[in-house]
Amino acid sequence: MTAVVPICVVVPTVLRPDALARCLDALLDGEVWPAAVLVIDQGGDEETAVVIATRAAAGLQVIHVRSALRGLSAARNTGLRQVSTPWVAFTDDDCVPSPTWLAAISRRAGAPDAPDGVSGRVLPLGEPAPGTYPLSLRVSTEPAVFAGRALPWEVGTGGNMALRVAAVRDVGGYDERLGSGTPGQAGEDLEIIHRLLRAGATLAFDPDVIVLHARVTAPRRLSTRRSYGFGMGAFVGIWVRSDRWVATTLLRWMVGRLVAAAKALKARDPRRLREEALLVAGALAGTRFGWRLGSPLASEPRPQAAAAGPSGDLGVDLGQL
Repeated sequence: MTAVVPICVVVPTVLRPDALARCLDALLDGEVWPAAVLVIDQGGDEETAVVIATRAAAGLQVIHVRSALRGLSAARNTGLRQVSTPWVAFTDDDCVPSPTWLAAISRRAGAPDAPDGVSGRVLPLGEPAPGTYPLSLRVSTEPAVFAGRALPWEVGTGGNMALRVAAVRDVGGYDERLGSGTPGQAGEDLEIIHRLLRAGATLAFDPDVIVLHARVTAPRRLSTRRSYGFGMGAFVGIWVRSDRWVATTLLRWMVGRLVAAAKALKARDPRRLREEALLVAGALAGTRFGWRLGSPLASEPRPQAAAAGPSGDLGVDLGQL
C-alpha cells in the first residue's frame, strides 16, 4: 500500500483533460501519495470530470472543485482555502511530477530545519521532437536557501512550489490581479515569492524536487513571450512604490534579455530575437499596468535577514522562462 504524506496538492485546470490525466497519473505513480489532490476546475467540461472520477476510483483522494472564478491565482487561492494539511504543493495541469516529487517535498517539510517553502527543478518532458521547444525550465543541481532579498526566479516557479500553509495564508495568499487568465497575465509566482521573503519567510531550492513541463510548438512558445514579460513588469510596477529594491529585479531581468538578444544576433536566430523583443515590450507595458494597480496585497514586513544563497543565476536560462 502506498504511504500517504500530510501534504495536499493543488492542480488548477482549464479545458485540458488530456494534460490533466497525465498529471494525475504521475501523482498516482508517485513513491508516496498526497493526503488529497484538489483539482480546481475553471472550465467545467465533462471530460475533465471523467478524468478526475477515474483517478479517484484508482484510490487517489482526488477532489473535484468547480470554480466560477477565473485566473491561476484565484484557482490556487481556492485550493489554499480548502486544504487542511500543514503543507500545500502546487503544480499545473501541463506538468508531470516525477515519481519522487512529493517524497522529496515531504522530506524537506519534515526536516528539523524545514523552510517555509520549497521549489525545485523543472525539466522538459519527453524526448525532443522537431518543431517543439522547452518552456519555463529550472535546471540547477545546486541546493540553495533564501532569506531576505533575492531574485524571485532564482528561488522557484509556480508550477513546482510547496509552501507551509500558515506562511502563505499569513501574507494573504496569491495576488489575484496577476497570473494566467487575469489582466496581469503572469508573474504571480514572482510576486508571492517576493512577498513571502519580505515577510520573513525562508524558501529553499531543492534539485530533488522535480517536475517535467510539456514541450510546446514554436507558435505556442512565441505566444507566451509577451505575457511572461508583462507579468514580470506587473510584479515590479505593483511593488516599486513600497519596496524600491524590486527595480533591481527588473534591471537584472533586462540585462538577461540583452544578453539573450546578443546571442540570438550572433547565432543569426530571428525566432529567438523576436522572442526577446516581445518579452521586453511586455515588461514595459506590464510595469505601467502594475503601477496603475497601486499597492501590493497588505502584509507587514519583518526585519530583513541577510540574503542567503548563491549570487549567480542558479542555472536559470532566462531565455527559457
